[in-house]
Amino acid sequence: MGRPTVTDIAREAGVSLATVDRVLNARPGVRDKTIAAVNDAIARLGYVRDMAAANLARGRNSRVAILLPDTQSQFVDTLHDAIGQEATLASAARMQVELVRYPGANMHVLAAILSDLVAGGISGVALMAPETPVVRDALRSVNAAGVPVVAMVSDLPNSGAAHYVGIDGYAAGRTAGLLMGRFLGAQTPRVMVIAQSMLLRDSIERRRGFDAVMLRDFPGIEVGQTLESHGAPEILQQVMREALSSSGPIGGIYLLGSGHRALAQVLSEMGLLGRVVTIGHELTPHTIAALQAGWLDAVIAQNVGHLARSTLRVLQAKVDQQPINESQERLRLEIILRENLPLTP
Repeated sequence: MGRPTVTDIAREAGVSLATVDRVLNARPGVRDKTIAAVNDAIARLGYVRDMAAANLARGRNSRVAILLPDTQSQFVDTLHDAIGQEATLASAARMQVELVRYPGANMHVLAAILSDLVAGGISGVALMAPETPVVRDALRSVNAAGVPVVAMVSDLPNSGAAHYVGIDGYAAGRTAGLLMGRFLGAQTPRVMVIAQSMLLRDSIERRRGFDAVMLRDFPGIEVGQTLESHGAPEILQQVMREALSSSGPIGGIYLLGSGHRALAQVLSEMGLLGRVVTIGHELTPHTIAALQAGWLDAVIAQNVGHLARSTLRVLQAKVDQQPINESQERLRLEIILRENLPLTP
């Protein structure tokens, strides 16, 4: 049997095509009993509505916004470009995508942008942001206005986000822990952990997963407290120099987020480049170069193209109040080494 159609639904429910159309488009004038019969027929037949075609037929446009921090991050820049490419394709399904960069260190500005978008009639919002009290309250206001919110890269579980698109941060941290322990081998040195901000849910989950594996499988390795850079390369360099000068030698570094260029500079200054096990996240031109040079041992990544496509598909589904294909939107965790390095990020 081919893909079910509205004609099949009408036949199965014993109603007219006009009635099926009214139910699918939530129009008034249909009895509850008839609505139930049509929905039961849809469930039995496994009918999935082509919302792109429906929106085209009705001349309906949806306007969504993607908000990304305006930070010195090649990963965010790469994601911005990928979403821009996918947005061109989304326009064919009558979805207008607005890409907005906000000051990564000013959550009050982000809250104001969200408020303006809602006031301007935005249909849906996706964003990459830390879950601060200001952001949490702003997103709850967005939800209260009936605008769906999708979290990208870093989850926002306490802000009422309708969906999260990204890899499992806890699993990513566990993977980093296993790689770090195995790469260090019989040594029992200190490991330094560096993050952009521990307000980011992905950093929190990665650190939790990393600690769980290190404590269980490699208890002889001392893991230091997380050093935060707040997205500023100069801060990362300062805290690293202070930590390396005051706490003695290290055997490994786990970089939870951005900062590979600043990290390389400090390691080079101190004669440690290529002499400590270093594990990072996300595939960018800088991490590719670091892998090729041999001073970065492994990168735990996610496919940015898949991330961009999934974000737009999930947003469209939430705007149209349609189910999400969970298996299609599940992002795989990838381990990239110099030996399996792709030609492009």
